[in-house]
Amino acid sequence: MPRPKVFVSRRIPEVGLNAISAECDVDLWPDRLPPPADELKKRAKDCDGLVSLLTDRIDGALLDSAPKLKVVSNYAVGFNNVDVPACTARGVCVGNTPGVLTDATADIAVTLLLTAARRIGESAADAKSGKWLTWEPLGWLGQDLTGRTLGIVGMGRIGFATAKRLHNGWDMKVLYTEQIPRPEAEREFDARRVELDELLRESDFVSVHVDLNSSTKGMFSSEQFAKMKRTAVFVNSARGPLVDQAALAETLRSGTIFAAGLDVTEPEPLPPDHELYKLPNCVIVPHIASATVETRNAMARLCANNLLAGVRGEPLPNWVNPEVADKRR
Repeated sequence: MPRPKVFVSRRIPEVGLNAISAECDVDLWPDRLPPPADELKKRAKDCDGLVSLLTDRIDGALLDSAPKLKVVSNYAVGFNNVDVPACTARGVCVGNTPGVLTDATADIAVTLLLTAARRIGESAADAKSGKWLTWEPLGWLGQDLTGRTLGIVGMGRIGFATAKRLHNGWDMKVLYTEQIPRPEAEREFDARRVELDELLRESDFVSVHVDLNSSTKGMFSSEQFAKMKRTAVFVNSARGPLVDQAALAETLRSGTIFAAGLDVTEPEPLPPDHELYKLPNCVIVPHIASATVETRNAMARLCANNLLAGVRGEPLPNWVNPEVADKRR
């Protein structure tokens, strides 16, 4: 019996590649940059399985050109790059890698908050460039954290983990927005569910943890930033398109808020000459929330397990579209 054929659109950790290679014939894209759309379509044409990343657009046209494709295993928690209804309509299973990123992503959210609040990036750059002349009583003054108010926009797993760290570590009061109450957050750190406007007005730190969809895209614009405190710090470790970046740049430039920390941008990578890079009160890192050895290995295991279950005709361990089960290819 021939082995399933799989295209892997970028090198993932060996623990995942090895598991897939043990059962499948693997075509691995070797470059650091993602395959162009036409190349992705070409490589997937005769495949039974596809390992994709957020940078790979999986749409109806690609699916129609790959009639043998049984499963798309996305190496990410999010799957905005995958047209899930198109996959379901064609009997293609979709998997993702949730759960294992929670702690690493919460750590990055807290790191960005601390870095922006205490002007770490700006002061380190000044030290390196020779602008550190002496100890200065008024030099690089930042914001205190202890006892301040934290606003969590989206109290899912990552929002909860972020709030837990900042409440337990810095005794922060916690406000949050969510479609339904989160009793565990209210019980564990006395969090209070509020509307977004109240959260923006009352919070010293705003950390974003919502999904990207049609209702959340661009949800942070000039109107929202204008409601925040001038001493506030804004952190986004969720998805870049949640934020109007031109509005954020003007907000930071004008001093409407104190600082921002971003792990995600739109587009990615952000062009080196982008105006946000020119602002000393904006810290930007290259989407590294899940970038720990243990986390990326765990993602690779989940990704491989989803892929292998898909080509075997078994239920996916992390199934985005389980409704496809009765009509899968």
